[in-house]
Amino acid sequence: MLQKSAGKRVPIGKHQLPPLPYPYDALEPIISEDTLRLHHDHHHKAYVDGLNKAEVSLAAAREADDFTFIKYWENELAFNGSGHILHSIYWTILAPRECGGEPGPNTVKEIRRRFGSFDAFLSQLVAATIKVEASGWGILAWNPAWNSLEILIAEKHQNLTQWGSIPILVIDVWEHAYYLDYQYNREAYVRKILELINWNEVENRLTLAIRGKLPLILTM
Repeated sequence: MLQKSAGKRVPIGKHQLPPLPYPYDALEPIISEDTLRLHHDHHHKAYVDGLNKAEVSLAAAREADDFTFIKYWENELAFNGSGHILHSIYWTILAPRECGGEPGPNTVKEIRRRFGSFDAFLSQLVAATIKVEASGWGILAWNPAWNSLEILIAEKHQNLTQWGSIPILVIDVWEHAYYLDYQYNREAYVRKILELINWNEVENRLTLAIRGKLPLILTM
């Protein structure tokens, strides 16, 4: 279950890889056990390690008052931090088939309000996610600046955002998320992964965001 922010702070360089909320084979046949193990245990862990290294290196730079490599470490901070956050959300908004429930009342209401209908929302989300250039994400986000949902696409992890937006539902389209199972057919992967969406968790994230309570992940 996701938690709201409650003053929890992560010490510099102490981010942790969150455990999967289900067994490695729980998402088969849409996502294979091999893909899930590599994706979570290796790719996601690399972002956590990179984030910790960037934080520690920036702390050392501040201590030494030496910012010679500031551009490099700030880029590492943004890239790996964004990768860690989005992957952590990704695991929680997926669930084994038949376990994710149906779209909740807030989800349905806000989707219809912004996109006209649920089908129109899905069509835009799929089309946008398939067309992400190179590696990146399709993201349904709540933007508190105008109290509305928005569909965004992110290149890498950190580009093309809207500042202040809160990710509600994310679809990973880095090749490591699907290539073992779907090869080059990103569209097939995007359409199939919709069958695994944990709508209960999406509703929880959206409800907290609407209330102004930032939904977080199991561990940071």
